[in-house]
Amino acid sequence: MIPTYDTKFSKRLETAAAAKALLVTKLRPKAAVTDPLFAQRDAMRAEQLNAVRATRLQTRANAKQAIADAQDAAVQAQAAVDADALAAKRGARKEGKALSAAEAKAKRDAKYAARQARR
Repeated sequence: MIPTYDTKFSKRLETAAAAKALLVTKLRPKAAVTDPLFAQRDAMRAEQLNAVRATRLQTRANAKQAIADAQDAAVQAQAAVDADALAAKRGARKEGKALSAAEAKAKRDAKYAARQARR
């Protein structure tokens, strides 16, 4: 059995027209779907951007504060070292003066004893 094909010219024209109409409907622009949040989207983006900026600003401020605290701690440590060195120097000077005073007193006492021994 041989299949029979409908090869009439009018049928081929109808098929071609239907195919062309289908292509045209595929290519026809579709109605745009509007986003219900379209008006709010700019505000949401601005809010997110502000949040990111605030976070970055806070991070920078924390970093600057940490650096300032570290510098203050270094200055205070250096001041403590300088104060300790000054106190040690003053202590040594006081000891030297005390020894000099004791030596001077011993000299005076020796002179006095020598005078008393001569009499």
